[in-house]
Amino acid sequence: MSREPAKRVADILGAIAKCERYVRALDGDRGLAEMAEDAIEHNLQIIGEAANHLPALIIDEHPEIAWPQIRGFRNILVHQYFGVDADVVRDVVDTHLPPLAEALRQYADGEYGR
Repeated sequence: MSREPAKRVADILGAIAKCERYVRALDGDRGLAEMAEDAIEHNLQIIGEAANHLPALIIDEHPEIAWPQIRGFRNILVHQYFGVDADVVRDVVDTHLPPLAEALRQYADGEYGR
């Protein structure tokens, strides 16, 4: 089933918001931190999958975003889950997700090519 680009953007922005909330729990209780890491990884997979289906118009307008790495990290999370470093996950959330969210907010209403 295909989703509209605006819904894909909304999926990414929603997943980013969850990651940003959950990352605070990584320094807490060990059990809670483990659940937060799992939840963050799941949302990073959503981000990578949705980014893989964004139209070229969005991708091309934002060359500052590391689109191949976003898609590639999703593949690592899915296929090499046993080798994922928690510090890398935290860095992705803290460093790379805010610029992605900023780039995509303009598309959340479904208006492209402004």
